[in-house]
Amino acid sequence: SVKGGSRISKAGNAYLRSALYMPALSAARHDENAREFRERLVVRGKTKLQANVAIMRKYLTGLWTVYRQCQAFDSDKLFNFSEKKLEH
Repeated sequence: SVKGGSRISKAGNAYLRSALYMPALSAARHDENAREFRERLVVRGKTKLQANVAIMRKYLTGLWTVYRQCQAFDSDKLFNFSEKKLEH
C-alpha cells in the first residue's frame, strides 16, 4: 500500500480480533506448533501480519472445539501438519 503497512481487516467481530491478537503473538513466540505454522506461511509468501491472523483463526476454531466437546486444549491437534504425519 502507498499509505504504509498492511492492517487487519475490520470485517468481523472487533472484540474477537482484539481478544485474540496478543494471544496469537504469544503463541507464535512460545508454542512450537504455532511458530512452525507461522514460519511455513511466511516462507510461502504471506506477511507476518497475515500469518498472525491465521494463528488467530486457528486458535478461535480450536477454542470453539474445546468448548463444544468439553476437552482440554491441545495445540498438536490444532496445528496438524501432513508432514508430521509422514514422519511418525
